[in-house]
Amino acid sequence: MRIAICGGTGFIGEALCTRWQQGGHDMIIVTRSKPDNPQPSRPISYLTWDEMKSHPERFEGLDALVNLAGSSLSQRWTQEGKQRILQSRQRTVSSVAELMDRLAFKPPVVIQASAMAIYGTSEFETFDEESPATIMDFPSKVVQEWEQAADRIPVDRLIKLRISVVLGDKGGALPKMLLPYKLGVGGKIGSGKQWLSWIHIDDIVDLIDYCIRHEGISGAVNAASPHAVTNDEFGRSIAKVYRRPHWLPLPAFMLQSILGEMSLILLKGQRILPAKALRHGFQFRYPEVTDALKQIKES
Repeated sequence: MRIAICGGTGFIGEALCTRWQQGGHDMIIVTRSKPDNPQPSRPISYLTWDEMKSHPERFEGLDALVNLAGSSLSQRWTQEGKQRILQSRQRTVSSVAELMDRLAFKPPVVIQASAMAIYGTSEFETFDEESPATIMDFPSKVVQEWEQAADRIPVDRLIKLRISVVLGDKGGALPKMLLPYKLGVGGKIGSGKQWLSWIHIDDIVDLIDYCIRHEGISGAVNAASPHAVTNDEFGRSIAKVYRRPHWLPLPAFMLQSILGEMSLILLKGQRILPAKALRHGFQFRYPEVTDALKQIKES
């Protein structure tokens, strides 16, 4: 296949590139800045966003385009920070839409990153792709506007990949989540009852590849393990796998005083079911969090 990956130098993008390189596929990586010493042997070419705009012909005849780009929510939620997050995500999607509009031979499928925050938060509900969007806070507002922008991409098959917490040893949230346990001060956050929907890095790479190859899959797709856990259960799984204590709770008021509004990322959650992936026959390598953590520890 010939695939373009926008945001291909991030945590998920790097894992995708490694997998597709091993499969002998050709890739165009769109990034803010090119690597200083790209490996000439790799079937990969690097373009900046400006070069994507000025040389759309480089993208003719793609088999797929994957857009993972966008500013992270993990920054201070000042008014300026919120605006930067919104504009970054809308700008990258708009650039993809503009590119697609200029192509004579469009890729048959675009996979656009989204997030599970689209469903809002709940301790009691389970959300699948048929659940309505619920705008109750800044993250859910960001994702709603992100998906609305994605809906304007002119493509026959658009997949909005609603990504949960991605677990791996080379990036994402897990290294930060492990830190208190390595220091011997791990414990539940807040009540510990808030849901944590998650997916192993190998599974999200598999799922993206699966979505490209299966033409019947379109629209929203939840990228989450079928077995979400609570914050307390997740912490106990870390403690078991890494043989560290799980004993010191972090009270909600303390986290709120440190992070302010941004604390809701850790204090609230949602239980996500990957109904569409399962319905189309996708099989998870690591459906259980303990098995996922064991593999990451041993890798």
